[in-house]
Amino acid sequence: MKLFFRGRRWLTALLTVFLLLSGGIVWLISNARAMPVVRRMEIALPFPAGASSRPVTVALLTDSHLSGPDNSPDRMTRIVTLVNGLKPDLIALGGDYIGDDKGGATYDPAQSIAPFAALRAPLGVVAVLGNHDARKHALIGRKQWRELFARIGIELLDNQAVRRGPLAVGGLRDIYTARPDIPKTLRAMGALGGAPLMLAHGPDVFPLLPDRPILTLVGHTHCGQVALPIAGIVYAPSRYGTRYACGIYREHAKTLVVSGGLGTSGLPIRMLAPPVVWLITIRPR
Repeated sequence: MKLFFRGRRWLTALLTVFLLLSGGIVWLISNARAMPVVRRMEIALPFPAGASSRPVTVALLTDSHLSGPDNSPDRMTRIVTLVNGLKPDLIALGGDYIGDDKGGATYDPAQSIAPFAALRAPLGVVAVLGNHDARKHALIGRKQWRELFARIGIELLDNQAVRRGPLAVGGLRDIYTARPDIPKTLRAMGALGGAPLMLAHGPDVFPLLPDRPILTLVGHTHCGQVALPIAGIVYAPSRYGTRYACGIYREHAKTLVVSGGLGTSGLPIRMLAPPVVWLITIRPR
């Protein structure tokens, strides 16, 4: 009889541990599948002479990593609806559209960006590529990417700049798989004469930028994807470690926004690092 009750206690303990672990995994995956938090900030930049003094809003979407079980075309459609509801003037896509094989559905490059076709903004949508969009993962090159984006009305920037309203928007080549030409892109932005907004995939470009008023928007880090209580973010995929892991950074005249992104990489989980859409209001200085 004693052995029977002892055996039941062990079985109950094992079952309890199993349920706790299973529940924890379900919670981590549900965090990754959640709709993104909308974070906001305001910044003043030097608008060009003659430009309207009306503020401009920019929505930043990064790291969609379209693949299951945490992200899907249906979820991205809901996110696009959310972003359109914010009524941004300009939408910026920060790269990493290709998802990992995490045991769920995977999508080719055209499918990975298809939901963005429904984005709407008066000043349009601009994009850069990320490290997961390199030929090694996507199996297509930058030329093919440019054609795919053009089909859905989005301009892909590759060490280039465009004028959007009062903004001179530069887009850098991914620093982790290629070579961003920062001097060339800055010259192109300067020639356009707008308030400087730099779009890149990851934060490692930020220390390379000159110390002058410029706003840089990036993703890549996923805000650690898994942050620990008290300890916070313990790892970010950057040569600078967690120095630019998540949020807003100001160094002298220049400012950086690092987004937690929409999808996941590696494991389809998040903890204390929710999916994020940034809405930035840029006012004239």
